[in-house]
Order: sequence, then structure tokens, then C-alpha cells
Amino acid sequence: MNFHVLTLFPDMITGGLNTSIIGRALEKGLLTLKAIDIRDFSENKHRRVDDYPYGGGAGMVMAPGPVYRAYQHVKELIDTRVDEMNQNLSLVNVDNNTEVKKDENIVNFKKTRVIYLTPQGKVFNQTMAEEFSKEEDLIFLCGHYEGIDERVLEMIVTDPVSIGDYVLTGGELPAMVMIDAISRLVPGVLNNDTSAEFETFQDNLLEYPQYTRPEVFMEKSVPEVLLSGHHANIDTWRRQQSIVRTVNNRPDMIDKAVLTKKEQKFLDEYLKSKE
Repeated sequence: MNFHVLTLFPDMITGGLNTSIIGRALEKGLLTLKAIDIRDFSENKHRRVDDYPYGGGAGMVMAPGPVYRAYQHVKELIDTRVDEMNQNLSLVNVDNNTEVKKDENIVNFKKTRVIYLTPQGKVFNQTMAEEFSKEEDLIFLCGHYEGIDERVLEMIVTDPVSIGDYVLTGGELPAMVMIDAISRLVPGVLNNDTSAEFETFQDNLLEYPQYTRPEVFMEKSVPEVLLSGHHANIDTWRRQQSIVRTVNNRPDMIDKAVLTKKEQKFLDEYLKSKE
């Protein structure tokens, strides 16, 4: 998967993501990350990218020109890569004297999704992460100041997205949050591919509590069921704990939870016990 981030602070993006799991995935070539400095596309000798807002008001607004040119630069790189892939496929088919249908194996050009990080967008969640992880390329647009000229947003943005109902200095931190969440769903990025499947938000439930050695810590013991070796009982206990945590910490999610009949019965009994 290929991430392209349009930003005024490229070092912030690369410095923040070239570590831990994401850093290792970049080294292995499972992901690519390019931080594009919007200032490089300014036509001002001082590399200025902002100006005063029409109609007055406090602060500055990012101008449409540099943003659009930065986007065009990335889009041309993506289209060139896709074109080269198609040419290579054609050459392989010719060399192998393989008969292929006209459009078989051909990678189609399509509009690359452009994610604009803004408090006005849809709030990011795990379902969106799963959807975005299916894309070959994603472009992230990070705003600053009082925002970006609306005209260029209308021209290039496909997905306005927020990471929460609060205001940050710029879009870089939200972009990094999204890239981290999306990357974990790309095959091979996690050492244990099942860990992405069975963690927080699986079936709209929060993750169950985790424990490790020592067995007793400051007079607090690990739950006995986890020491039993009985995997069916452990799985049941973990699901029940996920249900309890969701009810207590995120009651807004419990109505969307995917539960078996036994789990629904457990939930009903637990809710009655709280009355």
C-alpha cells in the first residue's frame, strides 16, 4: 500500500511513522510513505502558501494553487506507476506467448482517494480503516492556519475525515493516526495477522483485559480461567469481558455488537444485575 501525504511539515510525518511496526513494514516494502512538501509547489520566491481570507477575519488561508500542483504531482506519479505496471504485464504475456483477454490483468486507472483531515469530516472508525486498507494508494491532505481554499477542496477531495470533535494545529497528527490504523490491516504488516482481527472493535466490542507474568502482582492474581488451559472456557470468558467493558466504557456501541444467543443472554443478565 502506498501513502502520499501533502503537508507543510514532511519531517513530522516521516519522523513519526518510521518507527515500530510501521517502520518495519516500510523497510520490508509492504508499505511506502511519501511526504510531499506543499511549499515546493509555491510560485512565490519565499515559498509562501497562505494569504488573507476574502471577506476579512482572523488568520490566514492556504492558497489553492500550491495544493493543487502538489496533488497533480502525486497523481502523475501514481498514473505513471500504473502505466508501467500495465506495460510490464503486456511484455510478460508476449514473452510467454500467453493468450489473454483484452482487459485481463490490466490495472485500471481510477480516481485516487484524497483524504482531507478536517473537524468537519466524518469521524474516523475501524470500519473506515478497513475500507481504506483495500486501496492501492491514498493521498492525505493536511491543512493549517484557518483551512484551505474551498475551491481546491471541491476539486480534489474525495473523503473529508475527522479523528474526533476537537481542533488541532494541523492535519499531520490525524494523518499519522489514520495511516497507523490502516496499515495494521494490510496483509503482512503485523507479525501475527490474527491480532488485527481479534482486537479492539472486533464485532463492535472493546477488547478483553490482557495479563502476563507474574501470576501474582502486588496481591492481585491473574483470573483463574486464563491459567486453566481450557481454550473454550477462555474464549467464553474473554467474550464476556469484552461485553462488560463495552457496556461500561462505550455503551453507545453495545446495540451494534454482534452477539450469539448465549452472549445476548449474558448481556441481559449483566444489565439486570446493574439495575
